[in-house]
Amino acid sequence: MWWTVLLPAKSLPEAKSRLAGATGDAAAHRELVLAIRADTIAAARAADGVARLVVVVDTAAAAAAAPLAFVQTRPGLNAALAEAAADAAARWPRHGVAALVGDLPALRPEDLAAALAVASASARAFVPDAAGTGTTLLTALPGRALEPAFGAGSAARHRLAAVPIPAGRTLRHDVDTAEDLAGAAELGLGAATAAVLARLSSSPAVHLGPA
Repeated sequence: MWWTVLLPAKSLPEAKSRLAGATGDAAAHRELVLAIRADTIAAARAADGVARLVVVVDTAAAAAAAPLAFVQTRPGLNAALAEAAADAAARWPRHGVAALVGDLPALRPEDLAAALAVASASARAFVPDAAGTGTTLLTALPGRALEPAFGAGSAARHRLAAVPIPAGRTLRHDVDTAEDLAGAAELGLGAATAAVLARLSSSPAVHLGPA
């Protein structure tokens, strides 16, 4: 089973706004967000079963930063993902479509590959986040609409139309806060995020750890 993976990439400085206060300034925030996104993308591209990764962006200018990008025309995360999923299904109708959040700096390719393999047995499937209330991965087999319902409490909404599946910790640990990032570090960060944190850690204005 081959998959087209969609990864939403919100424009800066709005992206990951809850991390902004911990990084000290806008430049450091941008650097950290881009590193987290880069590590997620790298892990997804390396996962067995992933045929391609499409970055879903909200501006044409942002598309220039991605080798394969879809520029949304409808506002809102879920509308954009639904639009991108329909486009992917039309282009590559034999492949499943998966939406993966872009804030998984500890993601390991084998965890994503294992989840996608399990997902291939269900028309729609999803991976709840570490807290059990959110969603980090949503999948749909060929011929099925993705029906994304991301946002606060998304696991309950996705459960109405998709099967929850188990997954490794690195696929469930998304990052919204400094505390989340500290937890991801315990799992082992990707190279880009680890390098940025090593540089930022010397600044007294940066607070990226448990309170």
